[in-house]
Amino acid sequence: MDTILTLHDLVRWLILLFGFLTVITAILGLASKSPYSKLADKSNLLFMILFDIQVVFGFILFFEKGWFDHLKHIGDFMKDSLVRFFSLEHWLLMLIAWILVHAGRTAVKKAPDAQSKHRKMLVYFGIALLLILIAIPWPFREAVARPWFRWF
Repeated sequence: MDTILTLHDLVRWLILLFGFLTVITAILGLASKSPYSKLADKSNLLFMILFDIQVVFGFILFFEKGWFDHLKHIGDFMKDSLVRFFSLEHWLLMLIAWILVHAGRTAVKKAPDAQSKHRKMLVYFGIALLLILIAIPWPFREAVARPWFRWF
């Protein structure tokens, strides 16, 4: 499980990299009214693929670390911020973000023109990135803090 947890931690940084790249590409594309580029397409594709891998790691951890078992007694853990975060908040926000990334990828591919593609990229991937940033157990979040990096 330590290997999966370390991989889950490291993939987070790649997701953030490609998430920010996707959002910045969308902003620049809208501002400059530029055509939809290969960079924009590849960045949001890699954002989606890495997020898919991350979700697999996350579900393995969710079930193997026993966070799922806490949902059976939901009233008991709502006051415990650590258990509530990992049993409910983290995975729920990440699941919503994952859905937005997939819906965004589809919406961008179906958009009729470059401006629509950039706009849809900004909205879908921007909201997803915001949810991801909220759901990460950053080291400065007292009750749920995790290290910046885990190593093997």
